[in-house]
Amino acid sequence: MISKSVLVKDYMARTLVTFKADTDVLDAVHVLVKNRIAGAPVVDDSGTLIGMLSELDCMKVALHAGYHGDWGGPVSDYMSDGVQTVDAEMSIVDLAQLFLDTTYRRFPVVDKNRLIGQISRRDVLRALEHLAKT
Repeated sequence: MISKSVLVKDYMARTLVTFKADTDVLDAVHVLVKNRIAGAPVVDDSGTLIGMLSELDCMKVALHAGYHGDWGGPVSDYMSDGVQTVDAEMSIVDLAQLFLDTTYRRFPVVDKNRLIGQISRRDVLRALEHLAKT
């Protein structure tokens, strides 16, 4: 049995690739491809989470270019806003249930709306693996 005392903050990634709203979306696509990541948080100058840019969001760039011949634009034109977040003090067990109840692969971790990390399905599996060995 996994203890509810195992928390998101124990397994979240703290070093993240992030974008600003005014980053050119083609530059962002390059960063995602180069780093082999499926998405990244978008933050303002104070580190407040304002959105997420995913591979799926980036598909809009190709679609827009196909119809309008216009490549690029700011990340803010393509990002998803109203992002669901989790708290660093949330239990891994509750997070596992949240992953089962949604289609999300990762959640930004915030403290007072400020981005402090990110946690993925793989991080939950890593916690499970670690706890099973102890």
